[in-house]
Amino acid sequence: MSVTRQVVVGTAAGRAAVNGWRLVVDALRGRDVDTVRGPVGRAVVMLAIPMVLEMMMESVFSIVDIFFLAKLGADAIAAVGLTESLMAVVYTVAGGLGVGVTAVVARRTGEGDRDGAARATVQALGLGVLLSVVLGVAGVLYAERCLAMMGASPEALRAGTGYAAVMLGGNGAVVLLFLLNAAFRGAGDGAIAMRVLWLANGLNILLDPLLIFGPGPFPELGVTGAAVATVIGRGVGVLFQLLMLFNGSGRLHVRVRHVGLDPALVWRLVRLSGAGTLQAFISTVSWIGLTRVVAMFGSQALAGFTVAMRIVMFALLPAWGLGGAAATMVGQGLGAGDADRAERSVWIAGLLNLVLLGGAAIVFLAGAPAIVDTFGAEGAAREYAVRCLRIVSCGFFLFAFGSVLTQSFNGAGDTWTPTWLNVLCYWCWELPLGWFLASRVGLGPDGVFAAVTISFSTLTLIAAALFRRGRWRRVVV
Repeated sequence: MSVTRQVVVGTAAGRAAVNGWRLVVDALRGRDVDTVRGPVGRAVVMLAIPMVLEMMMESVFSIVDIFFLAKLGADAIAAVGLTESLMAVVYTVAGGLGVGVTAVVARRTGEGDRDGAARATVQALGLGVLLSVVLGVAGVLYAERCLAMMGASPEALRAGTGYAAVMLGGNGAVVLLFLLNAAFRGAGDGAIAMRVLWLANGLNILLDPLLIFGPGPFPELGVTGAAVATVIGRGVGVLFQLLMLFNGSGRLHVRVRHVGLDPALVWRLVRLSGAGTLQAFISTVSWIGLTRVVAMFGSQALAGFTVAMRIVMFALLPAWGLGGAAATMVGQGLGAGDADRAERSVWIAGLLNLVLLGGAAIVFLAGAPAIVDTFGAEGAAREYAVRCLRIVSCGFFLFAFGSVLTQSFNGAGDTWTPTWLNVLCYWCWELPLGWFLASRVGLGPDGVFAAVTISFSTLTLIAAALFRRGRWRRVVV
């Protein structure tokens, strides 16, 4: 290569690096960008970066809890794992509402109807408050019974009942946090959602050791202290969201005229959110079922599974962030009457996700023991966690596209396609396969780990075929 050509190539690479860095900085600052009509690739990245960081921050809650509670032993970790399985019901409701509000807010934003987006947010907020009250009362009353039903040992039951009661009773912080962030994302204002999670996690990291171990004037609450810290952190995050929503500093601004009951809009949100909730419910039941199968092999297996899946979720939640960016772009593109732009955004997000998840899979395959060691797992629990992390990460390469495709259907308002995909791939495939491989084939917990990987891959292949058919282009929201 000539000196001139080397200089040209080096200069081009330098410009690309500078432009890439500027794009990252703009996304983190929340710089205004036209996600409806601007360049597709730039819009996807500008939406995806804060969404990826938001999802990473959401996963940090349980990882921080496990990090500190690991010092209290395997029963404390098992209690967190079982409670997280119960909290999956809350995440199901919150995620389902989020699907509906993102679809409607994104579509109204694409149409240029900001008042419509604000009204949809208010109606969803009312639904979220109502549902969180019902779930909270039930959770406080039946926390111990639910843990016992999940197969908790007597030691884990004693350690985790207070933790479960606080987490379930304070579920409103989760529901509203998820719901309002979904509204901000639908409006293309993902930077606000990202900052909310930074604030909430900072408080959780600060309060966890203080309330678990009780240094100085702080009460020593043990396992329950981790739940109190998490609820406080999320609750403060919700207050910040409401402040941003009502002060008009972002793209989504609620005014007094937007407040009030709109039965037609409520029904539209219920219809979309109902299917979204059913999607999450299906995958949640499968998750709870798999956790129950692993629990059959003892606390060590369950502790290893819990540690590994928390790490896996840390990798997958950023992938869901990219899927959220694609869902927003699809909703806005259809609202603006440009379905081709919507489709291009999905494939671009999928390729970016492949880079992200493929890199995570390589790291997990090569460095699983070192990664697991940072969470304090020992003995048999450590070995289970290492094997789980390696087996499940093999499915990341295909699921990079699957996680984006399923959320893209939701962004278009076609919520029933991913619902039936979940029925097929999780209930009819993952759950029975995990039980069969673990109990009948004799693979033990490794059979459950393999079933997760196989179901990831199956979901992706079917979702890609359905997306190419294009029925999502004609959905009315």
